[in-house]
Amino acid sequence: MGRRPYFVRPVSFCKFGVCYREDMENRSDSRNNILMKASWVSTVGNFILSTAKIAAGFLSGSLAVLSDGIDSATDVLISIVMLFTAGIIRRKPSPKYVYSYQKAEGVATMVLSLVIFYAGIQMLFASLGRIFSGEPPVMPTPVAIWVTAFSIAGKLLLAFYQQKQGRRAESSLLIANAKNMRSDVLISAGVLVGLFFTFILRLPILDAVTSLLISLFIIRTSVQIFIDSNTELMDGVKDIKVYDKIFESVGKVEGASNPHRVRSRQIGNLYMISLDIEADGDMSLNEAHEIAEQVEQSIRESVDNVYDIVVHVEPKGIVHKKEIYGVGSQTLPGE
Repeated sequence: MGRRPYFVRPVSFCKFGVCYREDMENRSDSRNNILMKASWVSTVGNFILSTAKIAAGFLSGSLAVLSDGIDSATDVLISIVMLFTAGIIRRKPSPKYVYSYQKAEGVATMVLSLVIFYAGIQMLFASLGRIFSGEPPVMPTPVAIWVTAFSIAGKLLLAFYQQKQGRRAESSLLIANAKNMRSDVLISAGVLVGLFFTFILRLPILDAVTSLLISLFIIRTSVQIFIDSNTELMDGVKDIKVYDKIFESVGKVEGASNPHRVRSRQIGNLYMISLDIEADGDMSLNEAHEIAEQVEQSIRESVDNVYDIVVHVEPKGIVHKKEIYGVGSQTLPGE
């Protein structure tokens, strides 16, 4: 075997008695294991629920239950995408992808949103077709109610598990999947209410109307997930308050001033931060380096999940040209 590139060796670097890289690699492995396990649970659970609802939809003649089953079938596909993604992000950085493969999670989350959107559109047209077909609507059978109630209980458990594991791993993909499953619970509850009134009022057209409302809800969820995943893929941060923490951290270091051109992005759940600071221009290179080290340590103590920080030291009072990128201590993010 050839020699591995230096940047993939499991060698720690230590500053002020704290070792970072080894800790980050251990946390990354643990996070990937959580993602893989949660994906398998999601796959098996959604397969059981989708099979039951699709079968019940055909047997009972309920378009709403069938639509709910198709929605759960997309969850199976989503879970398979999650498993595939978990395998990708486990890879070590390479010369081609020196920042690792963590952003595959953001790509998968966006794919997830598009799959959900497609399912919602399909159900929307199917519902409209049933409502305006002019054919006499068929009254669903009671089996639809029991299967829907079973689905609600199963989805609640899956959504709770995905949300819990997503927060543990700080995974946008798992959290997005949990959000989708909570939507599924509301969808199934809507189906149950629709079926109830369908039987009480003897109006089978309500089943198709319920399916229509479900499709609109699914489309709305897909758009929300798409917007959320887009932040990471465009090198943004979901919480811009991280910049306030960075400025406060620099202010705690004696000799460091005027943090500017601060840029932060997320790769998976990890922050990559770069910034410029000013210091006395007459100090030695060793002294400037020591200040940069202290700034880095101060930021790590204030901001969670920081993998890398690049601090550029400039002489105090230097005239800066107007920068297009980055945030300054006197500038609000987004301005």
